[in-house]
Amino acid sequence: MTAAPQRTSRVLIYVGLDRIGDGLLKLPFVRGLRTAFPNAHLTWLAGKETSVYANLLAPLVAGLLDEVIENAGIGRTPWEVLRRPLAGRRFEIIIDTQRIVWTTLSLWRVSHESFISPAARFALSSLKPPKGYRSPPNMQRQMLDLLEIASGKRFETPARLDLEIDADVRALARRLLPEGSAYVGIAPGSGGLPKCWPLERFIELARIQEARGRTPAFFLGPKESAWVPPLTEALPNAAFPLQADEGAERHGFSPLLTIALAGHLAAALANDSGTAHMFAIGAAPLIALYGTTVPEKFMPMTDRLTVIRAADFGGSQMRDIPLDAVVRAVDAAIGDETVIG
Repeated sequence: MTAAPQRTSRVLIYVGLDRIGDGLLKLPFVRGLRTAFPNAHLTWLAGKETSVYANLLAPLVAGLLDEVIENAGIGRTPWEVLRRPLAGRRFEIIIDTQRIVWTTLSLWRVSHESFISPAARFALSSLKPPKGYRSPPNMQRQMLDLLEIASGKRFETPARLDLEIDADVRALARRLLPEGSAYVGIAPGSGGLPKCWPLERFIELARIQEARGRTPAFFLGPKESAWVPPLTEALPNAAFPLQADEGAERHGFSPLLTIALAGHLAAALANDSGTAHMFAIGAAPLIALYGTTVPEKFMPMTDRLTVIRAADFGGSQMRDIPLDAVVRAVDAAIGDETVIG
């Protein structure tokens, strides 16, 4: 593997967009960037949409990224190859993290010295992986491989991610989920309804947890606010830490609070979602549910993970995952192998 030039002053990293789950998975890559290029000005460019590094996860990349550009207009249409994006700016290294060739061609027109891209088997890349290289299925490992190619340095895949969370956030988490109960975190939302296990099954699972002597703790984001009334009516004894007065007033749905709260959970259950990644980073034993999405590509960072796929039961939709299988997984994660009758 050939090393990139050592005297680097400006590095551009292209992504299409970053949702919360993406942003958490990419943090080892961002940290690695600063390690690989300690004196560089690092520009993170979201070509298609927005990046959580500009808002919700900005505290986690402070001191790592020097600049975040959103909605840069690169990767939306093939006609972009007819213009030169970011005119007037030049970068020593550009790292393209995607594989769509016309997007790569458009990005290649940004003035640069060295260009690293996996598109078309690294056809446009100034630096290439060793002969026989095969791209791994995991997105996080794919990005770390690109960083190794760009820097000539080795970066291991982390088993989990350690974050520094302010003491006041951790104290708030303790108040919202005080000691004395075995909390089972439940995150019924996701980026879209096709990725969601039916809400009525989450309710049934929560009732079973109550019968086991545990307290269901629902994690609902602002897009799931309509679910709060039916859930509180069905489960008046459940906890809703993100909707509690103190939580709602102070946290602003900060991912860092959810991560801190995850440390107080006996187990957690989530669809394929950003909250699943927060539970994982917070070290809660996690049961993650998948329908048509491929878990291997965006696997949460944890060694305490149980994956349940609809395909395990002969289906492809979230509703094909049976309730009893999820209940058994929660019991096993907590250490109670009791099977419901």
